[in-house]
Amino acid sequence: MIPRSPPQAPFNDAPPPPRRRRAWRRLALFWFRFILLRALLVMAGSVTLYAFVNPPLTWTMVGAAQRDPLVDRAWVPLTGIAPVMRRSVVAAEDANFCNHWGFDMAEIRKVVASGSSRGASTLTQQTAKNAYLWQTRSWGRKAVETALTPMIEGLWSKSRILEVYLNIAEFGPGIFGIEAAAREYFATTPNRLTRVQAARLAAVLPAPRSRSPHAASARSRAIADGAATIGRDGRADCFQRDMAP
Repeated sequence: MIPRSPPQAPFNDAPPPPRRRRAWRRLALFWFRFILLRALLVMAGSVTLYAFVNPPLTWTMVGAAQRDPLVDRAWVPLTGIAPVMRRSVVAAEDANFCNHWGFDMAEIRKVVASGSSRGASTLTQQTAKNAYLWQTRSWGRKAVETALTPMIEGLWSKSRILEVYLNIAEFGPGIFGIEAAAREYFATTPNRLTRVQAARLAAVLPAPRSRSPHAASARSRAIADGAATIGRDGRADCFQRDMAP
C-alpha cells in the first residue's frame, strides 16, 4: 500500500503578523493615545486659564515684532468698548456669532457648494488661532484650531470670546488690540469710537497690513449697515444684553 500523505492545511496567503509586529502596533497605539490625551488636557487647561486671565502675548505678536515694533497696548474690558464697535466686528467677521457653537455650518455649506476658496472661520475659530496658534496655514494648525474651538465655546461666554478677540486682533503693522487701534488711528479711546470709525477699523481685519482705516470703502459702508442690522434683529443680543446701545 502507498502511504497517504498527511492532510494539507488550506493555503493562506495572508499569515497573521508576527507577535513582535503586533506588540509594536499596540505600543504605538498606546503612546498615540497617551500623547493625544495629554495634549487635549493641556489645551483644556489653557482655555480654562484664559477664561479668567487676559492673554499677555501671542505667537502672532511675536512674529509681527520681527517686522515692525509693537505699539504699546492696554487691555480693555468689553464694557469699555463702544457697542457699535462690538457690532461692527461681528457684522464684518461673523454675523451669526450668537447663533452657532463655534462653527457656522450654514456658511461652511455655502462655501463648499460655491467651490470658493474663501474661508468660513468664525470669530471663535479666529480667537483660537490668534490667542494660541500661529498665522501660517497648515493642516496641523487647523486641526489644533478645530479642537480648541469647541473648548472655547464651552468654557467662555460669547462676551469673553469677543473681548479677547478685540484685544488681540491685529489692526495694522505692530498695532494689536482695539485700544491701540483707536489711539493710533483716531486719537480716541475704544468707548468713544463712532459708527464710521468702528466700521473702518472692522474693515481692515481681513488684511490689516494692506488696508487702512483712514479711507472710506464699500466694505466699511456695508459693515456699518450690517452692524445696525444685527443690532435690530437680535443677532447681537448674546454680547450686548443689558448694555447701553
